[in-house]
Amino acid sequence: MGEIAAKARKSIGARRNPESADAILEAAEAVLSEAGYSGFSIEAVARRARAGKPTIYRWWPSKAALLIEVYQRQKRVETPDTGNIEADLAGFLMNLFAHWRDTSSGNVFRSLVAEAQSDAAAAAALADYAKGRRAHTGRMVERAKARGEVAADVDAELVADLVASFAWTHLLTNRLDGEEATIRAAIRYLTCGILKPTERKGVLDPRGTS
Repeated sequence: MGEIAAKARKSIGARRNPESADAILEAAEAVLSEAGYSGFSIEAVARRARAGKPTIYRWWPSKAALLIEVYQRQKRVETPDTGNIEADLAGFLMNLFAHWRDTSSGNVFRSLVAEAQSDAAAAAALADYAKGRRAHTGRMVERAKARGEVAADVDAELVADLVASFAWTHLLTNRLDGEEATIRAAIRYLTCGILKPTERKGVLDPRGTS
């Protein structure tokens, strides 16, 4: 059954054994590669890794949770630090689109988002993942605050949600070949707004002031 399957698993309780966890993740990657999202199951992973299903469920409470960790393990998306918030956010989106477009990760993540609409476990796993990514993306905004480029009272995680909404919409509608100019325009709208400068005075501020 191959090198991965040759590794015998040992359960040591709720605390992960790094070697065992890595072997399970490797097995999960192999099953996903061979069987695709529709053929992926905890049973198949357990057989390939020679691990007990209770051990897998102890460390990953659902199939979706395991798949999200596989997705994160495969994800290689650079977060730029150019000293300019527009360039950082646009560069991040371009890197993310390229990753989704050029690897199997995009299909996996798209399927997870779709399953989360009808499966509570998948929805919970996706929400946990999104929380971590929100904080990660928000660091670009926090760096810009430290440079004095962005107002100190801007909610960095809300900005991250807006960036993610643009990305997820393009993923779910299979529009990952967008031109760089379109991505940069979207970020410009986010950072500068869409109202004419003469129309901005008196508009309700998102922080509750005008």
